[in-house]
Amino acid sequence: MLSDKKFDIEHALNMYADGFVLMPAWGIYEKDVLKQFKARIAKSHIYVIGTIPAVELTDIRLDPGKLVTTALVAGKAIELEWPAPDGAKLVETERGWFLEKDGLYGVPSDEAIARRLNDEFNAVPFDVLYIGQAYGKDGSRNAVDRLLKHETLQKISVKGIAPDRRLTLLLLEIVPGNRLITIMNPWAENRTDGKERIAAGLDKLFETTEAERVALFEASLIRYFQPPFNKEFKDSFPSTNLKILTDCYDKDFSAIVSEICIDELPFKLSSTEVAPAQYHCAKFDLHDDAARQVFFGR
Repeated sequence: MLSDKKFDIEHALNMYADGFVLMPAWGIYEKDVLKQFKARIAKSHIYVIGTIPAVELTDIRLDPGKLVTTALVAGKAIELEWPAPDGAKLVETERGWFLEKDGLYGVPSDEAIARRLNDEFNAVPFDVLYIGQAYGKDGSRNAVDRLLKHETLQKISVKGIAPDRRLTLLLLEIVPGNRLITIMNPWAENRTDGKERIAAGLDKLFETTEAERVALFEASLIRYFQPPFNKEFKDSFPSTNLKILTDCYDKDFSAIVSEICIDELPFKLSSTEVAPAQYHCAKFDLHDDAARQVFFGR
């Protein structure tokens, strides 16, 4: 199936996010909220503005051998059962609800409840409305720096969010390094330039800067999710006219891959163009010629 391909060596540049910060949109104005995530925020240069269903804990009770929580998710009541030691009692304190038996035991956190609602009921989709980036000089700007004076965030807020949803921010940290995916094709038409193509790939692997990674990651996610409040890159990525792709074309790369594969995300990202999923892979060929499209099962 590779005999109709042009080169014996083809490369794809692969980038992925492995860290995140999740907060309500109003959290960017609260110093106490930002302080909790200070170290991670400093490394987060990609931001996603979206909405998630409102989740409200409406009831908590103790049945024999189990704790039962009831959450109202966008108007729908969902019960979750949790193991509880025999003989425990449910007590309310100034700090909230606890199980009591030979000491106090915390009840499930909001994050734990949201994670189960996501994993078991697909009840907490994150609807992507806008994707952006902030980098500055040598990474001096982070996503929060940009969002504090973000016209689109303000526009979305003023336009209004449905009463059963919450305006939410997802900040992403891209892995600080490059990954190269290479295909070696002994059946290709051209099998004489392999050494030069390998060298070009290694140059791109080691020379792609963090600023380039951030820009490429942003553009590929915008093309993939097609967020309604974005304009740039929705139809123009990838293209030989884009400055951020100049070096990829100079090194004659075949594809770009940007991934969000984070198990800990307590929701499934989605948009009008992309179905809810825990993992997302934005992958794009850089050439229209079918002989250069060797990745993604072609």
